[in-house]
Amino acid sequence: MPHPASAVPLDPGHDCPLCPRLVAFREDWRRREPEWFNGPVPSFPSAAPRLLVVGLAPGVRGANRTGRPFTGDYAGELLYETLIDYGFAQGTFRADPQDGLTLTGALITNAVRCVPPENKPTPAEIQTCRPFLIATLAAHPGLTDVLALGRIAHETFLRTVGEKLAARPFAHGAIHGLANGLRLHDSYHCSRYNTNTGRLTRAMFRSVFDGIAAAMGHPPRA
Repeated sequence: MPHPASAVPLDPGHDCPLCPRLVAFREDWRRREPEWFNGPVPSFPSAAPRLLVVGLAPGVRGANRTGRPFTGDYAGELLYETLIDYGFAQGTFRADPQDGLTLTGALITNAVRCVPPENKPTPAEIQTCRPFLIATLAAHPGLTDVLALGRIAHETFLRTVGEKLAARPFAHGAIHGLANGLRLHDSYHCSRYNTNTGRLTRAMFRSVFDGIAAAMGHPPRA
């Protein structure tokens, strides 16, 4: 049974015990790389966010290493470059949580906060971590738009807010008006694999942000 949002912190603790497989994987990496973050990766917030970016889970050599979502691997390079260009972030992204980069009106999180083996959380692990996403939504009532990076993030978010998957199929560039008033925007994940294979191009990713900006009433990009 879901926990009440008020009883759940926004992020799990560094030694969260809820998913045994993920705990074992975390402990293995702590032994192998003791200088890494190696814990549930907290959300990257800003004051009064209107846009929520939802990924699936931290990458083992990315956010699991650095402790900041989408920081330390290629996906972050494309994501933060685009956030900066569209006014949702300020500063210079250097794949280092000490780079001074700040978000402006955006919030970045993952559906699963711990790194999973082979980047694939199980359905049970996704469900176990869902209360943290519920709490994150409850704590930020000013959110108007959500960007789901990939089909699983899309489906996880829909389940979180009680929407039927069949009524809101995932499609790159799609915008779904949800019953709770949020707009859900879909994009292929900005992973190196997707960009290397041409499944997602920089232009395709920016077109999604064009839709987000238009929906939020931001001026069009040059």
